Amino acid sequence: MPDLDKLNEVIKDSGMTMVAIASKTGINRMTLYNRINGKGDFTISEMVALSKVLHMDTDTRNAIFFADEVV
Repeated sequence: MPDLDKLNEVIKDSGMTMVAIASKTGINRMTLYNRINGKGDFTISEMVALSKVLHMDTDTRNAIFFADEVV
């Protein structure tokens, strides 16, 4: 399960709106909202797109999408 709190922090720090992120990633806006609210799983292509658009380094990406345990 992804660390959604950390993902939301990265989104907030990016200064972009959810609409802008959805547009730049090619992820449907409602799909993005659902994923961020824990409804459904991120696909590999969604993870890659978010990582690129949000300029995540490898450690941040792994901590968000491949966390062993979310506290």
